[in-house]
Amino acid sequence: MKTTVIVTTYNRPDALNFVVRGFFLQKDVDFDLVVADDGSDNRTRDIVSRLKLEAPFEISHVWHEDLGFRAAAIRNRAVKASQGEYLIFTDGDCIPRTNFVLNHKKLAEKGYFLSGNRVLLSQKLTREILTNASDVSRWDRWTILRHYCARDINRLLPLLSSTWLIPYRKSSPKRWEGVKTCNFSSWRSDLFEVNGFEEQYEGWGLEDSDLAVRLLKNGVKHKNARQATPTLHLWHPENDRSGLERNGQRLRSIMSSSRIEASVGLKQIDF
Repeated sequence: MKTTVIVTTYNRPDALNFVVRGFFLQKDVDFDLVVADDGSDNRTRDIVSRLKLEAPFEISHVWHEDLGFRAAAIRNRAVKASQGEYLIFTDGDCIPRTNFVLNHKKLAEKGYFLSGNRVLLSQKLTREILTNASDVSRWDRWTILRHYCARDINRLLPLLSSTWLIPYRKSSPKRWEGVKTCNFSSWRSDLFEVNGFEEQYEGWGLEDSDLAVRLLKNGVKHKNARQATPTLHLWHPENDRSGLERNGQRLRSIMSSSRIEASVGLKQIDF
């Protein structure tokens, strides 16, 4: 199964460096990786250029002008540039465990999209990781437990990774709540059928919920990847949420309609 990993980023090259290097350490490195860059400055371009020289897989970089938070639009451009039939999404501040790609692939199934979760790291631990170049992807359970006891990790259970909870995985096939593209995977063809992400979402919030709702309307079911594909989320200040009410109105509108395609999405990209 040809697979592409898509990593969304904006002006955080230090975190992106750790995230992509986490993909260097994957147990399965049979994929290519696209950095979906929401208008970062040249520091990110420089980091990506260096990472390309070391990576055990192909890395490409898609960028658009910084016109504010437009994660939906840059993800669409990354999807269009992707080579895989199966696409795994994460963010440039979410460090993958070494079995992240392997388990997404193991759980992949026609007719389903996968939704995983993340574990939040404290500001203190994030600073230590970025300063000391900690090998986060390979942390053993004792290291994880130590950081949890120090209250530098907010949850322990997601990191006790397992793929065996098979009945539980399909227990909420219509669920869209809590689906986040920092830990999400889907068949490329399913994304094209709904015209990808809705680019009218600008500003933080709910563009991933909109995608999940439209996939469900088109008959693609939710499959739970929690405890199989956790990521470690590096601390950052809270995003500006001033556009959340507007985005919420847009989400409520799509939920009450029969429309499955994004009004501005993959079909509108010309490159």
